[in-house]
Amino acid sequence: MARVVRFHKAGGPEVLQIEEEQLPKPKAGEVHFAVTAIGLNRAEAAFRSDNYMESPRLPARPGVEASGRVLAIGEGVTGLSVGDDISIVPGFSQNDYGLYGSEAIVPAANVIKSPPGLDPVKAAAVWSAYLTAWGAIIGVGNAQKGDYVIIPAASSSVGIAAIQICNSIGAIPIAATRGKDKVAALHKLGAEHVIVTKEQDLPAEVARITGGKGARIAFDPVGGPYIETLGKAMGDEGTIFVYGGLSDQETPFPRRFAMGKGLSIAGYTMRQVKARPDRFERAVKFVIDGLKSGALDPVIDKVFTLDQIVEAHRYLESNQQIGKIVVKV
Repeated sequence: MARVVRFHKAGGPEVLQIEEEQLPKPKAGEVHFAVTAIGLNRAEAAFRSDNYMESPRLPARPGVEASGRVLAIGEGVTGLSVGDDISIVPGFSQNDYGLYGSEAIVPAANVIKSPPGLDPVKAAAVWSAYLTAWGAIIGVGNAQKGDYVIIPAASSSVGIAAIQICNSIGAIPIAATRGKDKVAALHKLGAEHVIVTKEQDLPAEVARITGGKGARIAFDPVGGPYIETLGKAMGDEGTIFVYGGLSDQETPFPRRFAMGKGLSIAGYTMRQVKARPDRFERAVKFVIDGLKSGALDPVIDKVFTLDQIVEAHRYLESNQQIGKIVVKV
């Protein structure tokens, strides 16, 4: 019997429950695996609280990212064998598949053999962060050497991945964080420039850093009214990628700056990488090459056990972390 995490009503972390279940055999195109570690993402907290792009079909099992070992493969699955160490790439509905638990079933298309040299905890922290950041900054945004990239909420796992990706191609990350407490850590993690938004004027600081040019890309998980501030900090024909909704307020269109500078405002999710095989192949190669060279390295903030899943979700929503939160099974 597998131990799985479910919620029977939407709400806070306390709705998560551990239950026992006998998982079925994998269908054609599916993989059954023993879960070793689970990477937590805000998408799961939003899904749990019914504040995500899709509402949960109750009872629901969350989870989109993990590492583990193959137990069985369904008909038609190639390139994988029982016993292979794997990582799971997000890009499926949590109403169809969920990974929180000791075992899970996933589409084979979302399975990658674990990058060599990574322990299971780091292997569970790779794909969501790096593919999300790569897709906006390089895959769609086509960032080049010398481009300035504003990264709000830079201490998140995706923000740190964005810093590392920018540095690896010679783009210049400008990390933004609300308070002073994370400044030293962000510098240590590779951000040459850090702006404390509670105390500093972001557009003025960006203008100073860029010599008046403004940023070429903003990679924003927050949304809300602050997009006006980002618009002011952008350079001509720059792009603001909005990939999250941490703000609970509506996101206005910054018409004055968009028209005056020819800005593009783009909604973005990692699915834009997964949906295009050519882009996905490029992204995976970029990440694996970066892991091998050391240019990319997942940063783990804290590790919980499966029995601590409620506590782990509370911590996820506390905004204290610098890097990825992982649950070890």
